[in-house]
Amino acid sequence: MGMLSPSMSPLDMVVEMESLMSAVAPRSPAPGKKLSEVDFRSGTTLDKLSSQVSELVLLEQGEFGDQTALEVHTAKDFIFNMLGLVQKVDQRLPVANEYLLLSGGAREGVLDLNPEDLGDYAKGADFDLDFTLLVPALKLHDRNQPVTLDMRHSPPCHSWLSLRLCDSNILSRWNICCQEENGLHPEEDEEEEAEMDKGCIPSLGSPQSLDGCYFSPTLVTDWFWSVVSEAVEELRRSPQRGIPTPERLERNGPLTTIILQAGSSRVLYDLLPVVSFRGWPAVAQGWLTANHFWDGKITEEEAISGFYLLPCCSPLGGRPDREWRLAFSRSEVQLKKCIPYPMAQAFQAAKAVLSRILARPRAGISLYHLRTLLFWACDRLPAAYLSCPDADTPGRLLLGLLDDLAHCILGKNCPNYFLPQCNMLEHLTDSQALLVARKLAHVRSDPSEHLRAALDQSQQAGQLKKELSASTNGHGSPGHHPANGIISPSEDKLAQRLQQLVTENPGKSISVFLNPDDVTRPHFRIDDKFY
Repeated sequence: MGMLSPSMSPLDMVVEMESLMSAVAPRSPAPGKKLSEVDFRSGTTLDKLSSQVSELVLLEQGEFGDQTALEVHTAKDFIFNMLGLVQKVDQRLPVANEYLLLSGGAREGVLDLNPEDLGDYAKGADFDLDFTLLVPALKLHDRNQPVTLDMRHSPPCHSWLSLRLCDSNILSRWNICCQEENGLHPEEDEEEEAEMDKGCIPSLGSPQSLDGCYFSPTLVTDWFWSVVSEAVEELRRSPQRGIPTPERLERNGPLTTIILQAGSSRVLYDLLPVVSFRGWPAVAQGWLTANHFWDGKITEEEAISGFYLLPCCSPLGGRPDREWRLAFSRSEVQLKKCIPYPMAQAFQAAKAVLSRILARPRAGISLYHLRTLLFWACDRLPAAYLSCPDADTPGRLLLGLLDDLAHCILGKNCPNYFLPQCNMLEHLTDSQALLVARKLAHVRSDPSEHLRAALDQSQQAGQLKKELSASTNGHGSPGHHPANGIISPSEDKLAQRLQQLVTENPGKSISVFLNPDDVTRPHFRIDDKFY
């Protein structure tokens, strides 16, 4: 570096000073690859997080080959055949029923149920694939106007179900699940015991006299558990080749949970009796007037095709014998189709990470709260931001979901997406909110490490599945018939046909029925609905 000479002219001195400044100034990086953004909180690059998110999503989806597809569909047919047996013997379920099959168990946040009641099941250790099936006990569909519910005695998002909505035939069938306003079951009145077979609700022809008679969710779930248990036991007594084996049948709050061994796959089903409505509840009419991310992507008719009442009461001193919880599962299935792919990736990764920290102890928070925040975020944020093709987008959206959830928990405020007047976290105590917030802060301080732990858990689950498949295919496998794990030429041809149908009918539900006496002539169902 040169020295400044006293004999220099002013112009020479300015040039020399500029030369000195340029020498010590930081040099701009050479043109090349764009530097990845760094998360300020954890110091992890968003590119790294996004790569982990993509890897986890691919791993969670797993290898869904021909054999697994066949096993899943035979398990589904077992469930529907079992429910057909319930209808045949008990004759209370609607003859032409319409079920809603959801991918993921109840612990995956597909339904808004109180998390304390859902039981503990781990993928890999207990099951390989899980589903939730809504089973309408009542269908109240024929209404072309807003549905008015009896919400006078319930907090927001809950309702009693007055028997005024039912005709006398339904009342006669379901009197075992009815309660009068005084809380007594009709069967408790000994003087009317002789009238039980005729329906013991007085004055069935007068709607006014039914104001004090209600369909009890606890009695409905008790009945459902009883009839499903009997049907499963009946099927166990007559096992047939190629038919899945019921390994576990357990009750978890309102759920009836069954795990089927179908070949090398353990398939978990959470069955839930519900009340199904066509139309839209009057209390949610305001949701229709707001702007939503799905506007222009699906029709309003698709978005509001119906709703359900779930047998679940308010966590704030609700009445489990009376209160049903409003659920919009049919709408959610349609809305999920409109979520940009990077956001869907981030949501799936967030579920995998959070399911581990919310499982024990369950403090009134479920993955359904995360699903609710997903819908709100899609409404709030520009579509171009959520669907940005940049490599770091999934990681950025994952951090956003975690931050959103932490904010809601600390404020104990999470509005229901369809009923914003209902705060889904109002029941949280300060200690519960603080406990979950601390866990979230731990995740947020090192999200990469928690993604790695979720990846390891998913890999271990896949390895357990492969080991089980290998042991099932081996001769003399304990607890299973050797034939259950061997694919015969006719079954292999069936799997190829099923795979072809899946390819040719994207987005549709495909079922296969196998006659155990003649497996060479399968029957297929291709439809979005099940009857």
